[in-house]
Amino acid sequence: MSFVEWLNLLMFVFVIGALLSGYPVAFALAGTALIFAVIGWSQGVFYLDDLAFLPSRLFGTVQNETLIAVPLFVFMGVMLERSKVAEDLLDTMGSLFGSLRGGLGISVILVGTLLAASTGIVGATVVTMGLLSLPTMLRRGYSPEIASGTIAASGTLGQIIPPSIVLILLGDVISSEYQNVQFQVSNYIPLSVGDLFAGALIPGLVLVSLYVIYLIVTAVLRPATMPAIPTDERETNRLTLLFRVIRVLVPPLILMVAVLGSILAGIATATEASAVGAVGATLLAGYRLRQRQKENFLSAFFTGSIPILGAALAVLALFILTAQYDLRLTRETIPATDQMAIKVSFGLCILIAWGLVAALWRMFREQILSHTVIQTTKITAMVFLILMGATLFSLVFRGLGGDETVATFLAAMPGGVWGALLAVMVTMFILGFFLDFIEITFVVVPIVAPVLLLMGVDPIWLGVMMAINLQTSFLTPPFGFALFYLRGVAPPEVTTGAIYRGALPFVGLQIIGLALVALLPWLATALPNALR
Repeated sequence: MSFVEWLNLLMFVFVIGALLSGYPVAFALAGTALIFAVIGWSQGVFYLDDLAFLPSRLFGTVQNETLIAVPLFVFMGVMLERSKVAEDLLDTMGSLFGSLRGGLGISVILVGTLLAASTGIVGATVVTMGLLSLPTMLRRGYSPEIASGTIAASGTLGQIIPPSIVLILLGDVISSEYQNVQFQVSNYIPLSVGDLFAGALIPGLVLVSLYVIYLIVTAVLRPATMPAIPTDERETNRLTLLFRVIRVLVPPLILMVAVLGSILAGIATATEASAVGAVGATLLAGYRLRQRQKENFLSAFFTGSIPILGAALAVLALFILTAQYDLRLTRETIPATDQMAIKVSFGLCILIAWGLVAALWRMFREQILSHTVIQTTKITAMVFLILMGATLFSLVFRGLGGDETVATFLAAMPGGVWGALLAVMVTMFILGFFLDFIEITFVVVPIVAPVLLLMGVDPIWLGVMMAINLQTSFLTPPFGFALFYLRGVAPPEVTTGAIYRGALPFVGLQIIGLALVALLPWLATALPNALR
């Protein structure tokens, strides 16, 4: 092969090196694309006129309603992280399972699952769990390896259990590529982020089950590494514990059902459900925020707990109305029952707005709102800036014939579709040692997904497998981000080596989970097919 024919592969290798250098991701992608565009133009294999397509692609990205869910779900996660939900959940679960060996570890996994379904932000979850549970687990006699591995693994569940930023970005990328090849793929079915949410739910729960089974087996084989909590240090009154569980668990569970249930039931799209999640998280945070001064009835009625509770009930009532009646105003003829439902829904919206104002006022007064907005803006800006750089990279890479090179390479793999799929999964797994999930999603997935989809691979199954694979990248040394987050909050006696050793069994469990989904595709496709 000549230099020109190797140009697209050199471009891919160059961008990996640029990313590993620590240079900002978005600029590394865009800069690499521009450099190789000029090189390709000088060699007569790339036309600079092709760059004229970039503005329209970026404008299409800005207009993409699916991606509006990203800042809303980020806002939801940061808001819940600031509302101290994890602290109460850990205390309650610790009392519930503390009598068992390994019970505290199981509690961490279950709380991580609940936070994953509520926030979907790995950094916030790992840091919060590390600060709250790691000192407690070490004080109870837990092995540093098991304690750190459990916390890091539970924090990464937010990448596979919806709502997840990974699933939103993957769903958007795979959906776009699937539409591009739909005329060449048999049995085409439109793909949405909601389908990927539904597909990831069962595999996510399978992964949680594998984690819990591992902790139970470890507690049986090595009981000294996972002792039970002493009786005098946990709640033993069953009635008190029951009321505590209801008080702590019910609000987040209602929020999870409102967000995921609305998507799975077809009541709302992922974008609409993200707005519900943002509103629900704001109300929950406002209600849980403890006042520095005791409320009197007047303040509680206008800016306190009463309008917030009323708004939460109004959200639930609005869901019921949406499911039972047609609330569209653009119809020529509206039946009397629908007219009444529309009037009631207007009243509920006013009540929700009142509760939101009260919740936001509480958080503004406690200086929480500004932190939440700033963090949401930073994360969202990072994601979209990387997306813009990846769009330019993809445009130049394909202009240099990169997609044909990848297609030829995968088609030549022994084993046909399975060989190509295995090559892609192994490549993503290896890249996960060095790159972030966003980089892999925007750089690798658009290159390999069209080839696999043309081979007849189910897009939902493919998306779920990629999501599990990307989740593993958070735990793989040397650049596993969950390990870095935990290292930042772990006490000095927990060494970096202990954190790495603790994460390795969970990496193995994730590979087992990935193998199960590969061998049993119905784990990913059964629920979406049933809901269609």
